[in-house]
Amino acid sequence: MIKPAEWYDKLDDRKVVCRLCPAECSLQPGSKGICRSRFNRDGELVTDNYGELVALAVDPIEKKPLYHFYPGTNILSTGPNCCNLGCLHCQNWSISQESAPTKYLSPEDLTQAAIDSGTIGVAFTYTEPLIWFEYIKDVAQLLREAQLRVVLVTNGYLNPKPFQELLPLVDAMNIDLKGMNEQFYLKICKGKLAPVLDNIRAAYESGIHIELTNLIIPGENDDIAEIEKFIEFVASISANIPVHFSAYRPEYKMQNEPTPDSTLLELLELSRKSLNYVFLGNTRLSAGSDSNCPGCEALLIKRDGYKTEIVGMDRSDCARCGFKTMIRVN
Repeated sequence: MIKPAEWYDKLDDRKVVCRLCPAECSLQPGSKGICRSRFNRDGELVTDNYGELVALAVDPIEKKPLYHFYPGTNILSTGPNCCNLGCLHCQNWSISQESAPTKYLSPEDLTQAAIDSGTIGVAFTYTEPLIWFEYIKDVAQLLREAQLRVVLVTNGYLNPKPFQELLPLVDAMNIDLKGMNEQFYLKICKGKLAPVLDNIRAAYESGIHIELTNLIIPGENDDIAEIEKFIEFVASISANIPVHFSAYRPEYKMQNEPTPDSTLLELLELSRKSLNYVFLGNTRLSAGSDSNCPGCEALLIKRDGYKTEIVGMDRSDCARCGFKTMIRVN
């Protein structure tokens, strides 16, 4: 469905500049932005993907991945057919980088689907939900009224003002911090690093639940010095932010070798010196699955794949030593 878009400036000769994300596309009449979903229609910026779902499914919350936000629950998941980055290694390229079939669902219908699903709410995920800005705002209001949760799984690539506008409507985010190198973001992701770092800080300071994912690509963003910068950045905000180091597999336009298990185990050991909760994803390794208490190392949450069992918690605290874990539970 076509809807008027927010966050843009009008220029002379019916040109417009989109101000939603840092790409800030300058568009002639009839042209689209890099996200493929916002275009200039006779001097007005509009979006043609409002409510157009590329997927709809019930997922474990751990699949987002969110390990410390109502662990063991399910969430209704959906996403748009677009993205504002162009990652050469995109794992969902067929629905983010290319046109794919979609189905329209109004904000009211998606909210009702979430209620009927019996889940905790809706996760906007799979591709890049921030480009669904107008739709997310409308759905989030209804979800809040229904006392359901709003989750974003995102690249965090948005301009500060629209990002701040979304934060009061969101309960949790997993932000994909792809690396700590500007050249990596420019060359591999076709974007900029600084706005993502700023939005991670802003999200944490807003009080919403936040977790971070870093896909480790051999030869691209796996340099130990760069990983140390990543760890230092997270620790400077809070050692309690859960971090997920995920294994890369060849996909889309990138054919680097898969991430070795040895690299993941090295990063797990290194990062746990500064961060309280570090996990490994997209791997069969048993290490890096469970949540342990930073105070006494007691087992808090046991995981086997997406099977999750809370075993050592008293509400949000460690049942053994009383450490305040910051884990959000039912």
